[in-house]
Amino acid sequence: MIPKFEVGDIVEMRKIHPCGSWEWEVLRTGVDFRLRCRKCGRVVLIPRPKFLKGVRRKVAAAGEGEKPSG
Repeated sequence: MIPKFEVGDIVEMRKIHPCGSWEWEVLRTGVDFRLRCRKCGRVVLIPRPKFLKGVRRKVAAAGEGEKPSG
């Protein structure tokens, strides 16, 4: 079963980014995934098959850890 990914999810990838970070934030889903490095802020666009092969796990779901407004 393919896990569901949403905008705002934090994922850990199999390969380390040159800046030294493993974590990425999902900015866009669909045929391509737009990801932002959590350490340096670099934004990359990768095809869905390459993303699904390279993702190790979901670190945090979208909206998790936010303060409740009010």
